[in-house]
Amino acid sequence: MIDYTLPELRRLTAALLLATRPPVERVWSPSRWRRRRQHQARLCHYRRHGYII
Repeated sequence: MIDYTLPELRRLTAALLLATRPPVERVWSPSRWRRRRQHQARLCHYRRHGYII
């Protein structure tokens, strides 16, 4: 997966500390999904352009 970005860390921190206590899995799952998809897109981009991974 790709690294966390500063805006994403801020959003996660705010959601975990300031919200009305949503389930932790509900806070983290969109972040994990986004990071996994961005990593997958990066690999596909590199393959398409002929980079060796």
